[in-house]
Amino acid sequence: MVVFPNCKINLGLNILRKREDGFHDLETVFYPLAVRDVLEAVRSTELQFHATGRPIPGDPSGNLCVTAFHLLKKDFPELPFIQIHLYKHIPIGGGLGGGSADGALMLQLLNDQFHLGLTSGQLMSYAARLGSDCPFFLLNKPCLGKGRGESLEPLTLDLSSYSFLIVNPGIHISTARAFSLGFPLPDAGGPPLEALISHPVTRWARELKNDFEGPIFGEYPSLEQIKAQLYKRGAIYASLTGSGSSLFGIFEKGNADVTGWGPGCEVIAVP
Repeated sequence: MVVFPNCKINLGLNILRKREDGFHDLETVFYPLAVRDVLEAVRSTELQFHATGRPIPGDPSGNLCVTAFHLLKKDFPELPFIQIHLYKHIPIGGGLGGGSADGALMLQLLNDQFHLGLTSGQLMSYAARLGSDCPFFLLNKPCLGKGRGESLEPLTLDLSSYSFLIVNPGIHISTARAFSLGFPLPDAGGPPLEALISHPVTRWARELKNDFEGPIFGEYPSLEQIKAQLYKRGAIYASLTGSGSSLFGIFEKGNADVTGWGPGCEVIAVP
């Protein structure tokens, strides 16, 4: 069976507080985009993981696809071993959620392929154990995310009349590193994110913010320059996505220009 995990962007991201468990409470709007990996699983005599496309750093045994298999195998001992093949297209370490998407879709693939009978709620519970962003990719529709990001509320938000440009500068920023940089105190008097996201896109540049931008731009000034360049090229709204390092711009349909971004930058257009 083959599935196609896609990426996400964050429309606004407010870090509210650090929790007693070491995580942070936040609020953000997740929006799916059609930049996809390819994930396949076939029966095998032992668990195997193979990856092609972009090089994936770290020990393959720690890949979320493998972790997802072990998570289900523990509760379903009859689950057969599989050979996993992942073709990696979504940039890694760029705040686009590709690893989370791979892990979440692995859960869904195993449930469907081997008829485990898990409900959507049960799958969401397993996904939350994999990672904070993972449950979103099972819904895969615009959502307001709260808590660690795993508490999701679907939104009516359609940006299909716009084009998107993702600019990946080739800098890997781990989520742990991003959180270690510190943040400004939250503005408790501001309007909630769910209210801001309902405003016209033309107002978002003044109203939506990503709390990671300040500390990360301080650490990596080139990322702030990319954001400025997105606006200079006509973006209606531009932002860091997640904890970075990728940035995106929302453009009038057909106006996103992938040329001339300079060495080191990979640019992906989403029509």
